[in-house]
Amino acid sequence: MAATIVSPLLFTRSAPVLSAQAWGIAKSVKSILHGSPTAKHEGELETQQHSRLVGRGKYIHSFETHRVKPDSLDAYKKAAEKFYAGVAADPSFHVKLTGSWETVVGELDTFVHILEYENYGGYDQSTQLIRRSRYNDAFQEILPLLSSRSSQLCQEFAFLPSSPPREKGGIFELRSYTLRPGKLLEWEIAWRSGIDARRNTISPVGAWFSQVGRLHQVHHLWQYDSMEARKEKRETAWRTPGWSDTVMKTGDVAMFMDTSIMEALPFSPLK
Repeated sequence: MAATIVSPLLFTRSAPVLSAQAWGIAKSVKSILHGSPTAKHEGELETQQHSRLVGRGKYIHSFETHRVKPDSLDAYKKAAEKFYAGVAADPSFHVKLTGSWETVVGELDTFVHILEYENYGGYDQSTQLIRRSRYNDAFQEILPLLSSRSSQLCQEFAFLPSSPPREKGGIFELRSYTLRPGKLLEWEIAWRSGIDARRNTISPVGAWFSQVGRLHQVHHLWQYDSMEARKEKRETAWRTPGWSDTVMKTGDVAMFMDTSIMEALPFSPLK
C-alpha cells in the first residue's frame, strides 16, 4: 500500500500526524466550511503563517507604478523628483526611498518607485503625515501627467534584504512572477538555494513577495553593467551547479513571468 505523505508544515509541533482517512474527513469538513467566517479566518491565519516563515517582518515596501503620458515624460521626472526625493529627505516621515526607475525595455513610459516603511504601523503614520504636508502639493502635480497608476505592498524575503544605496551604474532588471496560490513556501525554498548557487556570479538587489494589491506575486531586482553583461551572467548561471534545479522548480509553481529593463532616475538611492 502506498504511503500517504503529509507535509510537516501543515501541523504544529503538538499536533498528531493524521491518518489518510482522518485527513480526508478534514478536507471534507474544510470544503463544507468554505466561504464561512471560520474558513476565511483560517485562510487568513495560514497566509500570515507563510509570511512569518519566509518574510523579513521589520519593513513593508510599497511598489508604486506610474504609467505616464508619452508627451509628459520630462515634466513627470521633475515632479517625481520633487515628491519622492523630498519625502525621503524629510526625517519626520520615517520613509526610505529604495529606488526610482524608468522602464526602457518592456512596458514603456512606465516608472517604478519602491518606498520602505517601518511595518504597517509606520506605513499608516507616514502616509497620513505626507497627505497633510506640503509634499502633497508636489504629488498633485504628478497626477495630471499619468495615464494610470497602481500600488502594491510587499515584504522582503528573509534570505535577501534589499541592498543599501549605491552607485554602480548600468541597468536594472525587475522580474515579476505570479505564483500558483499556496506555492510561496516552495518558491522560497527553491530560491534560497538558487541564490546561494548564484552568489559567486551575482546576487539580486532585492527580493519581495506581495501582501496587499496583486497577490501571489514575487519580485526580484537585479543590476547589471549592460545588456551584454546580463547575457554573460545568465549564461554563467546555467553552468552553476544547482541553478537549473531552481529554474525547473520555478516553472512548476509560477503561472506568469514578466521582466522589465529599467534605468535609475538621477535622484534614486540605488543607481
